[in-house]
Amino acid sequence: MTIAAAGGAVGWLLEVLLTASGNPIVLPSIALAVSLFLIAVIVVVLAVPIYRSSRGLRKERVNPFFALRVVVLAKASSFAGALLGGATLAIAFYLLSRTITPSSGTVATSFVVSGGAVVLLIAGLVAERLCTIPPDDDDPSSQRPMDPQGAA
Repeated sequence: MTIAAAGGAVGWLLEVLLTASGNPIVLPSIALAVSLFLIAVIVVVLAVPIYRSSRGLRKERVNPFFALRVVVLAKASSFAGALLGGATLAIAFYLLSRTITPSSGTVATSFVVSGGAVVLLIAGLVAERLCTIPPDDDDPSSQRPMDPQGAA
């Protein structure tokens, strides 16, 4: 939530500064939304073999360096999705706040890109969850703690 708010603040501030200086504002394209969606699919697809291997659904072991890279990619995807989602929502609301309304396609594209960023955020979180290792049954740290009253 904080990252999305920071992205929104940066997106809004960027648009205000560009407008004040007389430069053209940033308008996201539909190609960005498609790219974000494809990256989201790739992140989840890369995490599935790690999930299968950690749950015993697959005989081959996964290279731990590959697993680490996928987890880092998933974390980066969730951060990037939150940042871009906030920024593109800020751009869309900035466009709607102007006295001269832009074309409806421009605002709609900003909302579509924001949706693609949210899909990337969700895919990153799902991939992070897929890469977790289940607790062992005989691990004493996963057992229930003793009664706090001291009855053991």
